[in-house]
Amino acid sequence: MTQPPTTERRTHVQHSVLVMLCAMSFILYLDRVNLAAAAGPIKAELGLSNTTLGFAFSAFGYTYAIFQIVGGLLADRMGAKKTLLICGSIWVVATVATGFVGGLASLFAARLLLGIGEGAALPAQARAITNWFQMKDRGFVQGIAHSSSRLGNAVAPPLVALLATLYSWRLSFVIVGAFTAVWIVVWAIHFKDDPREHRRMNAVELDRLPDAASVAPAGREATPWGRVLRRMAPSIFVYFCQVWSNTLFFSWVPLFFLHGYGLNLRESAMFSSGVFLAGVVGDVLGGLLSDQVLRRTGSLKLARQGVIAFSLLGAFAFMIPVMISRDLTVVTLCLSGAFFMLELTIGPIWAVPMDIAPRLAGTASGMLNTGAALATIISPVVFGTIIDLTDNWSLPFVGSGIFLVIGALATVKIRPDRSIDPAPVGEPANSRRYSSASPKASSVITKI
Repeated sequence: MTQPPTTERRTHVQHSVLVMLCAMSFILYLDRVNLAAAAGPIKAELGLSNTTLGFAFSAFGYTYAIFQIVGGLLADRMGAKKTLLICGSIWVVATVATGFVGGLASLFAARLLLGIGEGAALPAQARAITNWFQMKDRGFVQGIAHSSSRLGNAVAPPLVALLATLYSWRLSFVIVGAFTAVWIVVWAIHFKDDPREHRRMNAVELDRLPDAASVAPAGREATPWGRVLRRMAPSIFVYFCQVWSNTLFFSWVPLFFLHGYGLNLRESAMFSSGVFLAGVVGDVLGGLLSDQVLRRTGSLKLARQGVIAFSLLGAFAFMIPVMISRDLTVVTLCLSGAFFMLELTIGPIWAVPMDIAPRLAGTASGMLNTGAALATIISPVVFGTIIDLTDNWSLPFVGSGIFLVIGALATVKIRPDRSIDPAPVGEPANSRRYSSASPKASSVITKI
């Protein structure tokens, strides 16, 4: 006998989870970028050179790189909830401690601790997204979550500049630490690793979840490290190339405007925020574009590899005027365009670990972000040294352009359509073309 259709209304629990993940990304990058935003007064107060300041920037990357894979493994084994509660508490302490540093050594130590806390965050976020959202929606979800991080980038410079002018740059770190503590409490109360255990879930909402068996974490099963690493290696390299340029924006754009164009702290903050806001738009549109290509063509290769390559080459094209022009308006617009194109890559490239290894999404995402961490270790020191040696604030963009072209060429090796897991139950197999005619593929992305 045919069951009557349900009259229940959707409870929108997925929306609330997505909002929490966006809030986490916002605070995560507000924590990370406020050092760059406050670099001018910090450099003056602590007596640092561009090279030693770059050394302090890079400290974050050392522990961040190590704890990517550790955090991903923890998220796969004990869940995203516990992992983010632990690492979030660590980055609260690190952020507040930065407001009390007295020199290079203590600043370096605070950044090392921040890298430990934040290292597990994005792999754990990927684990949560894998549990809560279907394959067809993950590009958009990753894109909009990461767009919130770029909003944090945009908010940090004017916020820190305002606090530095009215009070002290140190106060900004204490305030952001308090924001993080509030988020941890909300996460502890509201989030569940298994969506089906959430008290507000109903039949309508449950129907929008991925098949539980296809995304079930590997738990304490032996992790096939070699197999996952081999499949993730091309993505890791491409992401390294992308983040090499991203780090240039995160760490040096405020100082680029401050010293390269002789602007004051407030003017530099406003120009930097404009550039970072372009990244917010890029994150959202990149995820939407990737999912739209997947629905229209049924090809994960085009949806992930194609969008990534297009974005990296577009960023390179926008960087060319930055290298040769001295007109502030042209440079600002082109920096904004380059950052917009760079951020188009985020949704699709962060969806790749979930395509390749859905049951080990945290571990695979940790491997992916290790490439980013390596770039954040090396590039700030390289940028600072180049500027100290040449006094040319445009020269670091040349190296970034080279990496973008290399990364675009390397995307051909990513192959997200070849999963290491069996074909997901109820979802299209990665080894086959995605069928937009399937019932689960027919819902529009805006219904998330």
